[in-house]
Amino acid sequence: MIAAAACGRGEGFMAEIDHIVLGARTLAEGAAFVEQHLGAKPRPGGAHPGVGTHNLLLGLGKSCYMEIIGADPGQPEPAHPRPFDLDDPAVKVMLEAEPRLLAWVARTPALDAVIARLGPRGGAIRPMQRGDLRWRMAFPPQRQDMDNLIPALIQWEGESAATHIPDSHCRLLHLEAEHPESDALRQALAERGLTEALQLRQSPHARLVARLRRADGTEVALSSG
Repeated sequence: MIAAAACGRGEGFMAEIDHIVLGARTLAEGAAFVEQHLGAKPRPGGAHPGVGTHNLLLGLGKSCYMEIIGADPGQPEPAHPRPFDLDDPAVKVMLEAEPRLLAWVARTPALDAVIARLGPRGGAIRPMQRGDLRWRMAFPPQRQDMDNLIPALIQWEGESAATHIPDSHCRLLHLEAEHPESDALRQALAERGLTEALQLRQSPHARLVARLRRADGTEVALSSG
């Protein structure tokens, strides 16, 4: 599968892969990990005020990128848990060892309609901003995201972050998901227009795998477990 398809549209043109999320204990550790494995240096992103996180960004082409995210020590503890289970004790222990692929995010031009159709299963829509970038996101309710394999949904207000990130010449080839309840996961993705967004298979353990191609042509796999 080519990179354009990996970051391409889902069923009914309703949603498509926007970015993949790499968690890190610190952004310095995340940057070093990305440089080691992908041979590319992520650029500064910024803080997410009130959310308690900050990030770095790595461009994966015109419409896709990697977000390296971690708890922001410059912010007070947020009122709500940080996204992508960053406050979960097991995730914290995992990130103590090394940065790890945590999740993926899908964008849609019709966030309100999708969430209205999903109801409480879709989560609440949250407006967010960083500098000139503005977007709205809906995260599945905690513990209802099937181990972060059901993605948060994003709708950009104007241009997406991907259009502002220099191209690293790395490419996302495809995403893979493994889960013991693969049929339920397949249905949840279909409801969001993401039937063909990733390769899904049955497995005793939940896992997200991103297969990428470095600028030198080497293929690399990053995994959540």
